[in-house]
Amino acid sequence: MFDLYFQKLKELINTVEKAENENLTTAAIKIAQCIQRDGIVHVFGCGHSHMLGEELFYRAGGLASINPILIEDLMLHKGAVRSSQFEQKNDFAKEFLGDMKILPEDVVIVVSTSGRNPVPIDVAEFAKKQGAFVIAITSLVYSKSVSSRHTSGKFLSDAADLAIDNHIRIGDALMEHELLDVSFGSGSTVIGTAIVNGIMVESVKIMIENNFTPPIFKSSNADGAEEHNRKLINKYKGRIPLLES
Repeated sequence: MFDLYFQKLKELINTVEKAENENLTTAAIKIAQCIQRDGIVHVFGCGHSHMLGEELFYRAGGLASINPILIEDLMLHKGAVRSSQFEQKNDFAKEFLGDMKILPEDVVIVVSTSGRNPVPIDVAEFAKKQGAFVIAITSLVYSKSVSSRHTSGKFLSDAADLAIDNHIRIGDALMEHELLDVSFGSGSTVIGTAIVNGIMVESVKIMIENNFTPPIFKSSNADGAEEHNRKLINKYKGRIPLLES
């Protein structure tokens, strides 16, 4: 059945590529501009969505100016059910928003497939108040099918400057079987990583065309990488806590 799953993933990627082309391009332009003016790209998500921040952070071929906002209470390793309860709790974000150093030259990517939970919405609204450009990665069809859990009635797409639709259907599962009454085979992480990597690739191209050298990490196993990477770490560690040794 994996062949059908792979086929559905290909179809999903094709859909996003075509339907979100303009939004992806806009996101890449904003990120290129951000990095060219020494800004930082922050990435936030709860539960499995937090993995998009880890996907982009501190890796070979990746941009050095990525700050994953990792709040342990909202991650699965501190308790899966517990993390979901916190994400759905209004005002929980107040416990960590004060520690987030977001500047007007920054870009903040907030990820939530359903887009209905308070914490991602509050992070997006906080980032906008700081003057940063906020990009949401969410499923618009999902949001339209459910009620908001935020006291304002907003969804994540309402709180962002730019919403990129991951085109995930309700329930975040691509597969069905006649002997099951529940769908299975999630797709949001796969399409999410494709979206964010695609945006970063495009932003690198834009920076090159602007005669700006993109701050890209080399593989630590490549000759000369240590010195190259150390310069980037020293440049950004003041704003990206996880780069501190």
